[in-house]
Amino acid sequence: MEAAVTSHKSVEPAVPARAALPEQRAEAAGRSAAAGAPGAAARGASRGLWISSTYFAEGLPYAIAHKVAGEFFTAAGASLEIIGLVSLYGLPWNLKFLWSPLVDLHGSSRRWLVGAEIALAVILLGLAAAADSGALGLVAALFGLVAVAAATHDIAVDGFYLQALDKDAQAAFSGLRVGAYRLALLAGALLVAFAGWASFGASFGVAAIGLALLAGAHGVGLPRPAAAARPEAAIAPGAAAGLRRYAEPFRAFLRQPGIASSLAFILCYRAGDALMFAMSSPLLKSLGLDTAARGNVGGIGTVASIAGSTLGGVLIKRWGLARTIFPIALAQSLAILLYVALAWSRPALPWIVALVTLEQLVAGVGTAVLVVFLMRRCVDGYKSSHFAIGSALMSVSATFAGSVSGYLAARVGFTAFFAIAFAASIPGVVLSRWVPRD
Repeated sequence: MEAAVTSHKSVEPAVPARAALPEQRAEAAGRSAAAGAPGAAARGASRGLWISSTYFAEGLPYAIAHKVAGEFFTAAGASLEIIGLVSLYGLPWNLKFLWSPLVDLHGSSRRWLVGAEIALAVILLGLAAAADSGALGLVAALFGLVAVAAATHDIAVDGFYLQALDKDAQAAFSGLRVGAYRLALLAGALLVAFAGWASFGASFGVAAIGLALLAGAHGVGLPRPAAAARPEAAIAPGAAAGLRRYAEPFRAFLRQPGIASSLAFILCYRAGDALMFAMSSPLLKSLGLDTAARGNVGGIGTVASIAGSTLGGVLIKRWGLARTIFPIALAQSLAILLYVALAWSRPALPWIVALVTLEQLVAGVGTAVLVVFLMRRCVDGYKSSHFAIGSALMSVSATFAGSVSGYLAARVGFTAFFAIAFAASIPGVVLSRWVPRD
């Protein structure tokens, strides 16, 4: 992933020297701090380790608040209505931009990262104690706390990644970060399996211990990058300083060149995929796959998506975002047609596995390009809050799709539904030709 730095630099637009000075100072500080390392390879390995561990720690609470929570209430015999409300645990991820400026303006992203992991470990210990007591209301509230703490942790992890790495390294490691995140989603599935063998209380206890260990390791081992300078508006004194400090990250985000097309692209890029994924499990069930078979196919697909995200990072690193954003967006859109083929032809199991795996591979590549695009929209000094704004907007389409997909699929049937999902992906492909690419 480190191999194509020069070719990537050759196609990326130059950054004006004045605007880049804070980032250059941060990079220089990071290089000075690493002077005692044995060499570039060792530094790369060290960066790969903390990137993997922080994004694994980011993905695990998400899996708990979504996949594990749904499985818990299903096992507890809750009604379908209650189980459906589990999707509301995604709201903190939709709304995290509202408190993201706090991470930029108070303390450091490193401190928020470690503090959120400690908080998550404590909440999960509470879940471990309450899970087997039958107190579903308390468990539901604790899942809500997990979601809020996890969304805050997301802000800190993404901000730390952007602060600790230069532009080339951000692109080079984008596949690794997505892969580590998706590996954590697999760990969430393993927690469910462990709960079936032991209990949900034991499963939450294991998760709490894991996050506590990660918090300790990150508290000791994470690098300490230099803080980027903030614009004058963010540090102006006076009675209205607090409000201005809070509002300035949003104003800085909206002042960027081409922001209208960027916002439209972020909202539309995964719209088709969001519709498709919402109904992928019901489709597989209709094709005759039972729960175990769907789990196995989903596991294979997740591994393929990890490989795809890694491949996407390599491609973007080698050829740059400007040359890869459109072809990758197009490939991601065309891959939805594989589900149209599944719904229409209803093939045998080997073909189902092959088509799902291929689609997930392409989806992983597509995720990598969106992550790099979001990173490019982060202004120095506000990287935590700006990435939170972008990723929150990205998740809006998934939340909306989850709420309407079932009604739509029931009305038109699976083949037409996935054709509609393909149509919903086209605006994102078109917009990829118009958005800023630096």
